[in-house]
Amino acid sequence: MEANSYIPREKGVDHTLTLLSEGYQFIPNRCRRYDSDIFETRLMGQKVICMSGKEAAEVFYDNERFKRKGAAPKRVQKTLFGKNGVQTMDGPAHKHRKELFMSLMTPDRLEKLNDFTIQQWNVAIDKWGKMDQVVLMDEAREIMLRVACQWAGVKLWARELKLRTNDLGAMVDAFGAVGPRFWQGRQARIRTESWIRNMIRQVRNGELHPPNDTPLYAIAWHKDLNNQLLSTKMAAVELINILRPIVAIARYVTFGALAMLEHPICRVKLQSAKKDYSKMFVQETRRYYPFGPFVGARVRKTLHGIHTIFRRGF
Repeated sequence: MEANSYIPREKGVDHTLTLLSEGYQFIPNRCRRYDSDIFETRLMGQKVICMSGKEAAEVFYDNERFKRKGAAPKRVQKTLFGKNGVQTMDGPAHKHRKELFMSLMTPDRLEKLNDFTIQQWNVAIDKWGKMDQVVLMDEAREIMLRVACQWAGVKLWARELKLRTNDLGAMVDAFGAVGPRFWQGRQARIRTESWIRNMIRQVRNGELHPPNDTPLYAIAWHKDLNNQLLSTKMAAVELINILRPIVAIARYVTFGALAMLEHPICRVKLQSAKKDYSKMFVQETRRYYPFGPFVGARVRKTLHGIHTIFRRGF
């Protein structure tokens, strides 16, 4: 967008309460109202620009213009991301940490993830055939946690499956929440970080020997730009950043089932086994049933008193 382009401004002193009440619809409501993909408002006492669309996404992820550090509210870090995780970093440190995650995404490792996923879903389908009722969201979260731990090299005992599933689910559910949901997510993160910290220590002490190509091994032995191992807390935060998003896929599984229920033609097309359509279905499900209402970043140089940028949904 050109520097002298007109940006609609929302009138009023502050719109934080309106954001909390409208949630997901806050940005799209105003984009429709102003017939614009970008507008200015005030949230938490600061001027904020909200934007939506493909061009907005391209601008939003320009690291020369925006930074992640300081953008994610502390409440989100205390539940969803973890404090000082890769999502909150910038510059060379962010690039170095991101390379750790990308090193785990080799074709061989992704093929293993796919194989584990198929195995676990086949086991679940056999089990469901003997059940009178299936709560898909709960079942999908449990399946995806099994997949995540198996792929990451994380030991998961049967007796703790429910606790770990509920905790990872609560952390996701607490995203942007206030009140009981936030505190449930906060306690879930404390328990989960304690669990994973202990596992990191066991790897470093030689008590656990995960395969060298697993996230548990890679993160336990990862060194920062100062050639120092991550603290056990930081290593736990980043390993949870592997586990949690995989478990969160359960929401999209549920959204996909809802989409097929509400739009039966989609189920027919999916059953035709056309690969391109399945990809389109997944992307449309992600768009139609967004997981988060927006993501935020801070401008590197404050322009006309504007500190923060929000991009719609993901």
